[in-house]
Amino acid sequence: MKIIHCADIHLDSKMTTNLTNEQAKERRDELLNTFSKMVDYAKQNEVKAILIAGDLFDTRNISASARNVVKEAILGYPDIDFVYLKGNHDHDNFLSNLEDLPVNLKLFNDKEWKSYEYGNIVITGLELTDDNQYSVCNDLQLEGDKFNIVTLHGQIREGEGNPRDFIINLDNLRGRNIDYLALGHIHSYEEDDLDRRGKYCYPGCLEGRGFDECGKKGFVLLDIDEETKELNTQFVPFAKRNIHNLEVDISGVSTTIEALVKVEESLRRKEYKETSLVKITLTGAVDVESDINTRIIEGKLEGKFYTVKVVDETSQTVKYQDYERDRSLKGEFIRLVLNSDDNDFDDKDKNAIIKCGIKALLGEDL
Repeated sequence: MKIIHCADIHLDSKMTTNLTNEQAKERRDELLNTFSKMVDYAKQNEVKAILIAGDLFDTRNISASARNVVKEAILGYPDIDFVYLKGNHDHDNFLSNLEDLPVNLKLFNDKEWKSYEYGNIVITGLELTDDNQYSVCNDLQLEGDKFNIVTLHGQIREGEGNPRDFIINLDNLRGRNIDYLALGHIHSYEEDDLDRRGKYCYPGCLEGRGFDECGKKGFVLLDIDEETKELNTQFVPFAKRNIHNLEVDISGVSTTIEALVKVEESLRRKEYKETSLVKITLTGAVDVESDINTRIIEGKLEGKFYTVKVVDETSQTVKYQDYERDRSLKGEFIRLVLNSDDNDFDDKDKNAIIKCGIKALLGEDL
């Protein structure tokens, strides 16, 4: 039996932080298309169930487009079960717009563990809340002769932590006849042993939405032998666009053009696709008198990728003796910062203050 394990799809996510309004709308449509293509993949590869481990939607106010795409996918593939466990972003709005729940839409709740059986394979889940997250495992009962998939949406963490994170303590799940712990909430693929019997897995999200979601995105395909209960898993990259964060060391450069040359050299070595979203982080130490304009670098790279963002995280080399007798406003400012004995500011803070102050003195936007 084949099962797709996916999570954190976040349909209708705004995505306006790093994109234009037009691009954000296009990306929202691409998320919908990627979801639809995943369902097509399931049909073509004889997948019996699509297990959604939370955060199918991103917001309470679901658009008609997102609602219809999901509804049509469920109704259009009656031979595929959609096993849907709501996450912290999901609400009941989508379900309330269905006149009757399709028989192939399998839901969980936050009151008690619920199971769906497929012969020797059993999918069990429960939606975490502030009240139940520390006690859910007490009532989990699984038959040892079955292949048991348990699904939860939350953050793996030892101890109690912040209740709003929906804590999952793996120690409480070990030794409970779990073969595969299907998790959601973390947006990067992660898989490891749970105990001697089973493993746990975060599939990550189908599409990265921002520069904090870099790397390959997709879903996990489970292939379970119903007789031997042997499991094979495969991560399937499925995103339309990849997101990259490239660090470029520009130590010693003094101009924007010199920095651009370093950036272009690094990009040539990476060979990112034109469809990618690329963030370039400038690092290293540059002289305080250097002139690095990230907006000009972004402009020079415009059109080479879907979108480019350049961030300056360089540190500045400031020699006090160079400004000891400098009577300019800049010299006075630098001496004032360097001589500060305020314990609230370390060298990194002073560096950042000097960088912002010089930009302000030169009339640049901060």
